[in-house]
Amino acid sequence: MDAAAIVVSNVIGSGIFITPAIIATMVPHPAGILGVWLVGGLLAFAGAMAYAELATLRPRSGGEYVYLKEAFGPAAGFLTGWTSFVAGFSGAIAASAVGLAGYLGRFIPAAGDSTPWASLELGWLTLTVSSQAVVALTVIGGLSVVHVLGVGPGRIVQNLLAGLKVAVLLIFVALALTIGHGTVEHFQPAGPVVSTSVLLALIPVMFSYSGWNAASYVAEEIRDPARNVPRALAVGTIVVVLVYAAINVTYIYAMPIVEMRALDVRIVDAAADRLFGPTAAAAMAAATVTILAASISANVMAGPRVYFAMARDGLFFAAAARLHPRFRTPAIAIGAQAAWSGLLVLSSTFGQLIEYTGFAILLFTGVAVLALFRLRWTRPDDSRPFRAWGYPVAPGIFALASLTIVINAIREDPTTFGTGLMIILAGLPIFWWIRRKHEVRPVPPPLS
Repeated sequence: MDAAAIVVSNVIGSGIFITPAIIATMVPHPAGILGVWLVGGLLAFAGAMAYAELATLRPRSGGEYVYLKEAFGPAAGFLTGWTSFVAGFSGAIAASAVGLAGYLGRFIPAAGDSTPWASLELGWLTLTVSSQAVVALTVIGGLSVVHVLGVGPGRIVQNLLAGLKVAVLLIFVALALTIGHGTVEHFQPAGPVVSTSVLLALIPVMFSYSGWNAASYVAEEIRDPARNVPRALAVGTIVVVLVYAAINVTYIYAMPIVEMRALDVRIVDAAADRLFGPTAAAAMAAATVTILAASISANVMAGPRVYFAMARDGLFFAAAARLHPRFRTPAIAIGAQAAWSGLLVLSSTFGQLIEYTGFAILLFTGVAVLALFRLRWTRPDDSRPFRAWGYPVAPGIFALASLTIVINAIREDPTTFGTGLMIILAGLPIFWWIRRKHEVRPVPPPLS
């Protein structure tokens, strides 16, 4: 249940409050919108079951880094870990922390004030300090300290935030569909469904589902991983799919598709205002602070396990493999991630990084699922306590769908893809430098 809570908190974040309006623009049809979210959920579940086999085959911290390295070599593993550090986890942490400060600003105006206090020019990069940035940095630093203090304190905070998050969203849905001022007439179509639009819509949908693989990042720290990692991935993913489906039904019940498409604010605010009035919208904003805090906490916990695993294998800076002498946590990896996330907050570059590298999240998970096929072929005799459900069809569909969505995104927006690809490939010189500098040294102890 601890690992399932990490999945839930890692997935349910700012995405579900932003992407539905974008998806309504791409697929202006209620059934189409719900269908896209359902397809995304089925793909996420198929991917989770593939990861469950990989995690029980190699129950080590690091997630897809471990699987890509094992199946396709160290360079492939490094690039997914590099992308996770530069944009994946750190960008999500920075974006959620700034979003949390913005929501807090509804009650404490100074917290959301982005007016610069001071700026520092560093060539092409400008660091700007504001009240909003200070709040975001405080949140990142505070949750990082919690997770440095040990798995125990981190687990308690994580489970509490995850429980509150799901409870708040389910209460919101229940009240909306019973006493809210919505109507089923909003479920009438507002436009046709186009297949290419559905493929494009799956990109923000899968971005919103990203994190379903979070339990695999901490597989080394889960008791009896052969039994508990598959359960955590399955339970966590199913809970997220059900919550997302319910939330989207609520959004459509609250307002017609035409109005959803025109929104320039978070859709949860507009929906709460329509359903219950301005007071409820403020209450939902307060709840969103908790939801975003849970998401930040999950990313703060999961990300450093990737960098720790890379450093332990000699594929990242050696310091990241050091464990805190008392708390037995990857404290330096946690601190490095917090520092980089803070830099993204101060430079306001997290949005661009996420936009440019968003496709890579789906690309690397698709390739990680392909690793399942390769390892079945190259290591047929290895012990597999869990075998992916529906193999080879379900993981094959996931991998094919992932690559199809990525190829379609490249075709539709080659400039963004090209920029993202350059960010990813920029890791190769660092990879080669680290490989040359790496010397044989004692293997750090496993995470306890």
